[in-house]
Amino acid sequence: MSTRRALQLAALAAIFAVACSREDAPDGAAASGPAAAVETATDASLGETFGITWRLVRINSMDDTVTTPDERAKYTLTFDAGGQVAVVADCNRGAGTFEWSDDSRLEFGPLAMTRAMCPPESISDRFVRELGYVRSYVIRDGMLHLATMADGAILDFEPAPDE
Repeated sequence: MSTRRALQLAALAAIFAVACSREDAPDGAAASGPAAAVETATDASLGETFGITWRLVRINSMDDTVTTPDERAKYTLTFDAGGQVAVVADCNRGAGTFEWSDDSRLEFGPLAMTRAMCPPESISDRFVRELGYVRSYVIRDGMLHLATMADGAILDFEPAPDE
């Protein structure tokens, strides 16, 4: 079995293991609001994090390449309870819809994005394109992980600091 295929299978197994092994927050944990859900829960539902802005940490491709943004604050997602998502992709802004379920399913609808010409080193187009392929999510240890279909990539996000 090739190294690439072994890594793909390991990533898929990890996603499914996390999705199938939900645990509650530790006893006595003071959970209040979306930020507390991310900080105190081993696993959380996307619904517990509505209103949190997530910053892109990296895009892990299944061909072993890792793409990181030059500044995490330039690539963000903010989900709301009404099924809307706000997107920042470097010099572009956008919004769209999403559908999710507690069993880790997540899909974005069409995103209406501005089309400004970002600097050559920008990963704006790649980031927005990958969002169109997202099919599942896991929130683990305070990080949001989005998995694309066909083992394409895993997008890792962290909560943006409160401003």
